[in-house]
Amino acid sequence: MAPMTATVIRKVTVSLPRELLEYVDGKAALAREGRSRVIAEVLAAWRASEKDALAVEGYRFYAQEASEFAEASLPAVRGAISHAG
Repeated sequence: MAPMTATVIRKVTVSLPRELLEYVDGKAALAREGRSRVIAEVLAAWRASEKDALAVEGYRFYAQEASEFAEASLPAVRGAISHAG
């Protein structure tokens, strides 16, 4: 698993269904990590995924906006190029 950056750790109590707890414990054993570390890394990956999805959404929005601007500007650009050349 990827190393996590140093941060303040707070102890919390979380209730999980037995199947999920067994799954987490299995993953922790395979990774030779603690249960808390495995859960923290999964949550960090989930947060990063959401952040990436928001970035993609923003890029798509601005790409569409830029495309519309370029299309609207095309006649002016053509006119400027034809007068310059």
